Amino acid sequence: MSLVGPPMRDRFAKADRVAGNWTFFRQWLKNPLAIAALSPSSRILAREMINQLPEHAGRVIELGGGTGVFTRALLERGVAPGNLLVVELNPELHRLLREQFPGVKVIRGDARELQAIIEREEFGKDHGVDAILSGLGLLSMSRSTQRSILSAAFSVLSANGRFIQFTYGPSSPVSRELLNELGLHAVRGGVAWRNVPPAAVYVFTRKSSTPIRAVRKHPR
Repeated sequence: MSLVGPPMRDRFAKADRVAGNWTFFRQWLKNPLAIAALSPSSRILAREMINQLPEHAGRVIELGGGTGVFTRALLERGVAPGNLLVVELNPELHRLLREQFPGVKVIRGDARELQAIIEREEFGKDHGVDAILSGLGLLSMSRSTQRSILSAAFSVLSANGRFIQFTYGPSSPVSRELLNELGLHAVRGGVAWRNVPPAAVYVFTRKSSTPIRAVRKHPR
């Protein structure tokens, strides 16, 4: 039985969020181009991202774990800590994630090297990966970097795996030309209007995979 009641757990969670926000902001000040937003993603956006998961998602990868907003939402959704792998390149944010989620595989690495990472970690080698949630700023990246990240992602996703990405732009962060080149299809999901700034969620799948209908909730 836990000796810490709900109010105290809520207080600890709030303290973790405050510490994470300050860490995120400091890293943004150091390198604004490497971090896509001024503030971490909201729990509202996390819900929109989680809504796009396959119904029976087993193994999941998160790219750009940041302060752990999506990580926490994935665990609350029911993804087992041992079936979740988080990749974060920033050393301070990587350290923060490891402290907050000791049961999760938190790896410091580059999303472009995802295949090598999961081979080294022996993650999803039996049944593949069902979904990848991305907190990376694809919109601000060059086409060649986008190509490298998406190619690496779909090299580890199962046949009907989903790459779930949010964007602050008015349309898909990946151009139609690059989608066609990679044989991918994009579907727009929900919009987190109360996120700062508002963000739309897109789901990317292989054109050869089973068609999906992205979840769209009422605007918040």
